[in-house]
Amino acid sequence: MEVGSRIRRPSARGCGATGGYRDYQQGPHLRTAAWPTVWNTLGRLQGGQDSPLTEYGLQQVDRMGQLLLRELEGAEGVQCQVSPLGRAQSRASRLQTTLPRTKWTADYRLTEMKFGSWDGMTAYEIAMEYPGLLDGSEAFDWFLRTPDGESFEAVNARLGDWLRTVSGPTVVVTHGVAARVLIGIYLGLPQERTLRLALPDSGLARLAGGRLTLLS
Repeated sequence: MEVGSRIRRPSARGCGATGGYRDYQQGPHLRTAAWPTVWNTLGRLQGGQDSPLTEYGLQQVDRMGQLLLRELEGAEGVQCQVSPLGRAQSRASRLQTTLPRTKWTADYRLTEMKFGSWDGMTAYEIAMEYPGLLDGSEAFDWFLRTPDGESFEAVNARLGDWLRTVSGPTVVVTHGVAARVLIGIYLGLPQERTLRLALPDSGLARLAGGRLTLLS
């Protein structure tokens, strides 16, 4: 995801999905990306667990590295931050081969939403093991029913806290739900619209001028 030349940053009033922003000037940027793993292809929740990238995912990391190289041309003081989870670290390491002058810093606030005992399970397995628990849920929010995972509010709070620290051009490698929440905070979206955001499995999301742009 990329936070662009004029980004909106949460103010001291908070960083919930409904506002509390002030505008300020920056150089170009904040970009974020996530690419498919083996568990993604099987429909398994990953959360705090890890799964290797598919061959397609590896190819997409390389392709996005070239795109980032063009996007960052001429940019000064670019920060590169990454989730500490292994699958994100492997993506960042691969990107560094294309962007050798970048230095990546891990930040726990960029980790994926934790699904507790549901980590590694599919929706079908959960429905069988927890009968009735998913009744009435939607395709975009069923995972919030986890009995022992992280709440949307907790994820929103830690990512909002991270966003307040952004002070210049920043490239971020994070995860599917975390990326949606981060974008939702930036755009001031309510929870349902945040979770319904349609993001590609492979690509970059740029936040600039109060708008979201998908790059591929």
